[in-house]
Parts: sequence; C-alpha cells; structure tokens
Amino acid sequence: MALDQPSLKGRALRLLSLREHSRAELERKLQPFEEEPGSLAQALDELQAKGFISEQRVIESVVHRRSAKLGTQRIRQELQSKGLAPEAVLQAVEQLRATELDRAHEVWRKKFGSPPVDAAERAKQMRFLAGRGFGGEVIHKVVAGASLQE
Repeated sequence: MALDQPSLKGRALRLLSLREHSRAELERKLQPFEEEPGSLAQALDELQAKGFISEQRVIESVVHRRSAKLGTQRIRQELQSKGLAPEAVLQAVEQLRATELDRAHEVWRKKFGSPPVDAAERAKQMRFLAGRGFGGEVIHKVVAGASLQE
C-alpha cells in the first residue's frame, strides 16, 4: 500500500463521517481499494464492533431524511438498496404506514394546495404522489379529500 493512500478503515471512517452507511454499502464502495483478500471484511468487522456501523442508525437516518417527502414504497426501496436486513426494513415500513396519509397530504399541500379543477389536473396530482412512492389508496384519499374540503 502506498503511504499517501488512506487505509480501508480510514476510507470507511471518511464515508461514515458524511452520513450513515450500511455494511453492504461500505463493502461495495471500498472493494476496489482492497489489496489483500479479507482485509476489507476485517476492517469492517472492527468498525462494526466499535459501533461505527449500525443498521438501526442507517434506517433511522433514511426515514428521518426522506419521510417528509417520500411515500413508504420509495423509502422501502431505498432501504432495500442499502443491503439492510429484510426484517429491519419491514419493521420500518410498518411504522411508516401509520403516518402515510398525513405525510401524503402534507406533500400534496406544499405542491398544489388546492383541489383539482378537472380530470387532467386530478390525474396530474395523482401521478405526482405516485411518483413520490405513496400508495394508491392513500393518493385517492388525499386528492378526493381535497375536493371535498372545498
């Protein structure tokens, strides 16, 4: 290893200082820098033992950053792409479902603020919410509820 290059552990700590990363993400990002087979796994084992790598913190971070703008489906997809345990992702998704209607309504209110005036506007609002990862039933309630409030 060249002296001017940071160690695998140093690179991992630099990535972790920017945001929470799952072990799978760190493995994927640091794989090109592994010179000896097994050295990456050893470095990540040490960091995990010291509490620098935590699946729970990754989940909490993603949910905190993304829940105000995205629906449960999009957040689940993001968590799964990070290589997290399926049970942990499922638990986070269940908690998000409880607040999905309120979150969808807030996203809709910020973007549109007024009920659709015709079918084209209604479709536009529904597509927007669907693109953000909100479920069909929630989308219908939000858009229909907006029409009823007027």
